[in-house]
Parts: sequence; structure tokens; C-alpha cells
Amino acid sequence: MSELTTSAVARSNVLNNPYVISELETHLALGGVSFEGETAFTKSQVAQILEITERTIDNYIASNGDELIKNGYRVIKGQALKNLRLAYVDETNFADISNKAPSLGIFSFRAVLNLAMLVTESERAKFIRSKMLDMVIDVIAQKTGGNTKYINQRDSDYLLTAYSEDVYRKQFTDALKHYLEMGNTKYGIYTNKIYKAIFCENAQEYKKILDLAKKDNVRDTMYSEVLQVIGSFENGLATQMKEKSEQLGRKLTPLELDELISQAENNAFNYPHIMMARSKMASRDLAFRDALHQKLEQYIQAVPQGDFEKFLGEKSRSLQEQLSAPETLAVLKRLKDR
Repeated sequence: MSELTTSAVARSNVLNNPYVISELETHLALGGVSFEGETAFTKSQVAQILEITERTIDNYIASNGDELIKNGYRVIKGQALKNLRLAYVDETNFADISNKAPSLGIFSFRAVLNLAMLVTESERAKFIRSKMLDMVIDVIAQKTGGNTKYINQRDSDYLLTAYSEDVYRKQFTDALKHYLEMGNTKYGIYTNKIYKAIFCENAQEYKKILDLAKKDNVRDTMYSEVLQVIGSFENGLATQMKEKSEQLGRKLTPLELDELISQAENNAFNYPHIMMARSKMASRDLAFRDALHQKLEQYIQAVPQGDFEKFLGEKSRSLQEQLSAPETLAVLKRLKDR
């Protein structure tokens, strides 16, 4: 819970999740008034909700204004202020807005939640933070059937990406077989070296972080963007291994393949894709799986709203549902017949 008060990324991962926000608005029932298509709260109301003073709110606006504005805090005046006064013309709320004030700061529901995540002086804010975290867990569990291990597969791009990556994987293992002078341990060793080049972990480290069983296939749990980078890496290495082996007239040594991997990892063309894969893995696993990749901690960013739509929204489907869809089967058949 304390992380919400100290981490902008943690706060954004709640506020960017529209399903959590919708559930919280229903369950917390904080009041407010409907204004310009959303629920609005005055500073006085927010002070009562969080059991703090308006001066305290002013202090948080001064120190965290950009974040609060991004999440719906704004100052209105002119016709907008007149319209808000009309919205409050009931006996209970009208006195909340002075007729003499030339402008007024108002909070959206998201901005109220944002402030509740920042305020450390209030037991009420602490209670709301606790409800937020419970709701995050409940919503993700509800949307994923209680298991986030394969949440990556709910992405509509996953199935076709995984199919393509299998093709590149086969090309790479064939290249290891034909062009690398090493025993059968080479398949596991060089799979791990590719993983470490792309996301800094070997398969065993990855499994431990995601609490996967020994029999679990790590690639079945990877996001489509990560699989695309792995596939590109494997495809490029397979091509380079063949060319270099034919040029030398012999199989490559492990040191020679290590050099190719190092060159690929540091290649300027690959760099943006590798950085993207690290960020996607680190950020999404923290938000959706509550899994921290310590070696990727510097790449963690707030998960955008589009990702919540991708993995939890109405268009997201389990792999079983995708496999039963006629349009998906038609695409897979075309790929198979190529």
C-alpha cells in the first residue's frame, strides 16, 4: 500500500485500468455531481471524503499538479463554472460553491483516487488505497479466470506471433545442428544466451520470477512483442551462422557464435526492439502478474490504458476461444499451406 504513495508507476497502473476505475466508482460511492460527462468533486467535497483540510489539498496540488491534472484535476471559470453551479442547485450542495469565486478547481473521480494515493496524513485515504489494491486483484482475477500465467495469450496478436516464432525457432535449432561444433547441450545453452541478450535472464531465472512449474514452456507465457524480438534474433543468427560456416568451410566454434550474439545484441538496428521487449516484459509482468524482474527494474514504465484493453477488455479472448474462431483457423491454414 505504501508503494502507491511513493511510486508514480504504481499509481498509473491503477488509474490507467478502466475496469478497476469503473468498479471503484460503483463500490466506493463517493458522491460528486455529473458534469460534462463525468463525475466532478469540489475541493471542499474532496476534503470531506479524505478527511483532510483544503490547505492540505492545496499543498498536494502544488507538489503534484502535473500528475493530478493528467488524471482530471482542472480549474474552471466563465460559462463552465456557471454550468457547474447549476449542477449543484440542490439544497444540499449549492452552498459548496461561492457565487463570488471567479474560478474553481474541480476533481474528476480519477483525480480524487490519484489524490488518495498521494495523501499520507489520512486514515480515510489509506482505506481507499486498500480498496483500490483489492479491486485491482479482483478485476484481473475475474478477467483471467484467476490465473495470470497465460494472460499474454489473451492478446489477439499472440497466436499468429507464436506460430511464426516456432518457424524461426526451428530455423535456429537447425542452424545449431548443422553449423555449430558442440554437443547436444548447445540447444539449451544458446537458448539461454539469446534470452540473456534480449531480457537479461535465462530460462530458469524467468521461471522462478513467474513461479512457473518445471514442465511449463517459458515461451507460452511471453508477450507477442517479446516473441517477435526472439524470432527476429533467431532468424538473423541462423542466417549469419550459415553464411559464416560456408565462408570458413567448417562449423563454427562456440566463441564464434558468442561473438555473433554479442554483435546482434549491440546492433543499432536491434537496440530499439530489445529495449521495447525489456520494457514490455518488466512493466506488464509487474502490473498483471505482480512479478518483479529485478534485472529489468530500470525498464519498468506505467502500463498504458491500451494494454488493459488488450489483455482484459471485451476483445481479449483466451487462447482456447481464439483457436475456435473460424477467422483464426483460416489464417493458420493459409500459413501452414505456404
